Amino acid sequence: MMKRAVFLLALYVSSMMLVAVPAAAQAPTAAVSLSCAPISINVEVKPGSTYSGFTTCTASNPTTYQEKISILVTSDGLATASPGDMYIGGNQEIDFQISIRATPYMVMQSRTLSVSATVQEINSLPPVNTASSQNNMIVNIMQYSLVQVEAVEPFVQLMPKKDKNFEFKVYNLGNQIDFMKVGITDSSRDDLEKAGFTINLPAVKVQIDAIPTATNVRVMARTPKTQGWSDAYHVLDFYAESEFACNNGGCLRESQMITVYVRGVYLPGFEVVPAISMLALAAAVAGRRMTGSDDEEGEWREAAPGL
Repeated sequence: MMKRAVFLLALYVSSMMLVAVPAAAQAPTAAVSLSCAPISINVEVKPGSTYSGFTTCTASNPTTYQEKISILVTSDGLATASPGDMYIGGNQEIDFQISIRATPYMVMQSRTLSVSATVQEINSLPPVNTASSQNNMIVNIMQYSLVQVEAVEPFVQLMPKKDKNFEFKVYNLGNQIDFMKVGITDSSRDDLEKAGFTINLPAVKVQIDAIPTATNVRVMARTPKTQGWSDAYHVLDFYAESEFACNNGGCLRESQMITVYVRGVYLPGFEVVPAISMLALAAAVAGRRMTGSDDEEGEWREAAPGL
């Protein structure tokens, strides 16, 4: 009796196994493949740009069943936009776009971007296996240049044959270290040297960090040895030019002009033209006195009170 019971139990277990194995063998296996291009995404963050970048991904379903997949994007602090879920038919593929948005004026750098696709359903049922695919990319925040120049003294009054250091503040408002070419414009230098100025620029290129603090640049000058009796106004046109911008297709130059007023040689308070006029008038009065004309002398005194 015991042997018969054991035999019947073994037969029952064997029959259950025979039924379960075909059922498990018929369950579909999920699979998905993901690829993206480009894998290196350049994002411009200079003023006026879109601050955005894009990549296009393709998700493929190699099975014969419809799959529902979910898309997950990890962006290392950057804002992104992408689809959440999508359905892909058997042996089909679908394209979708990932957009990345950077913060305006970000420092030049590189960040990682990861996109993954995971099967949530296959043939409207949860998959019996875990199926996913992932792509890793690089987001490059591109360098840009922005220059600003200020004159410490926009207007200077000097005497002839005087040395003067003209100072200018040069700002690198870009997002990375830049070399700035500095100098005096050719036309301005020619005019100053023709007028008798001596110009010397200690530095012709300076390295400036991308920080709000300015770098001071000096222009050493000596006014003309002789100016004559009249005053003269001169213009010194200083410029700063981004080396990075010039090396990448478009030079970026900013300039700042200052006015140099050189006084004529005369005694302080003794203006030349008024003095000559007064001397002529005094000479005329003296001449009238010598002729002894009292009436005319009175007329001259009225015309020139105080003489």
